[in-house]
Amino acid sequence: MEIKKAEFVTSMSVYQPPEQTLPQIAVAGKSNVGKSSLINSLCRRKALARTSATPGKTRLINLFLLNDNFHLVDLPGYGFAKVDKKEKLRWGEMMEKYFRETEELKLTLHLVDIRHEPTQDDIQMNMFLRGTGQPFFVVATKADKISRGARMKHLAPICRALQVQPWQVLCYSSENGDGREELLKKIEEAISEPEMPENAEE
Repeated sequence: MEIKKAEFVTSMSVYQPPEQTLPQIAVAGKSNVGKSSLINSLCRRKALARTSATPGKTRLINLFLLNDNFHLVDLPGYGFAKVDKKEKLRWGEMMEKYFRETEELKLTLHLVDIRHEPTQDDIQMNMFLRGTGQPFFVVATKADKISRGARMKHLAPICRALQVQPWQVLCYSSENGDGREELLKKIEEAISEPEMPENAEE
């Protein structure tokens, strides 16, 4: 799959299902993990999603329409220490409402920084995603900062903390495109999976 068309649709402080009923791919991760950079890299657009050197930039749910056939949902970054408890609670409620009410979600990309062991917030997000019963996939961002030979050493603590196998984690670089084709293939598989009819006979 190649992203030939990408457009920003809307920002929401409270999740409202989009008018178009299309498959959704969600992007979750802590503040400054590279969510916006990954979205721009996937779509080969420099400023589709706004990036910032300041953590905590994404405080809303941002919705993008890709190839006119699926939505990419950029969720608020979590774990930003300078945000007060009230704001953190609001973010958490926003995310819970999204996962509870969306009916079109096909896959969540859980982004973590390959250079660091997962934080407690990362682990809590992982547990939350498991609790939803929705499929998710771990993406280790900023892979260009680590040599290929050293990546397995960095993936080991990520796999232990998030209870996944090395082949269940994709190394990704928004700078040089490492992992881009593999991630696009993963997304294509997710949005192409046929749903079983509710009245299908066993």
